[in-house]
Amino acid sequence: MKTLFVSFCIVLALCLGTAVQAQSLKIGFVNSAKIFQELPEAKEAQKKIDAITKPVQDSLELKQKFLQSRYEEYQKKEGLMTDAAKKTAQQELMELERGYNEYRAVKLGADGDLAKETDKILAPLKEKILKGIERVAKEEKYSFVFDQTEQVKVLLYGESSHDLTYKVIDKLKRGR
Repeated sequence: MKTLFVSFCIVLALCLGTAVQAQSLKIGFVNSAKIFQELPEAKEAQKKIDAITKPVQDSLELKQKFLQSRYEEYQKKEGLMTDAAKKTAQQELMELERGYNEYRAVKLGADGDLAKETDKILAPLKEKILKGIERVAKEEKYSFVFDQTEQVKVLLYGESSHDLTYKVIDKLKRGR
């Protein structure tokens, strides 16, 4: 009986401790995409990204048009070609297509040149946004801050009174 009473007291103490701790938690959320859009530096970063992307896109377009013209030329002449000439032309087309795909992967792939350059340009902005979120969270004593953008739904529901997006934008624009 005594052990039952002691166990009950321990469970009660744990429940009360958990309840008190849960009441001290404050949870908020932000829309990081909206914060990013509101920063003047983001517009400059987008211009830089566009400037490095355009030449690559133009180059890919030229390579694709060249490949397409060679393929069309092959189709027109295919009926007049010998089997050996067809095989050679097909190998050339496959080689051109492989080269195009490799170039595209090197430039536009997940670990491609453009992805690396974009990350270099955006890294300081991401850091600035995270620090702004952290400052607002600490000032307003939030224990957790989630992100909810149109593309990524980490937070499935949140009361608008806990949306810190505009407080973070204000803090970043004021430079504090």
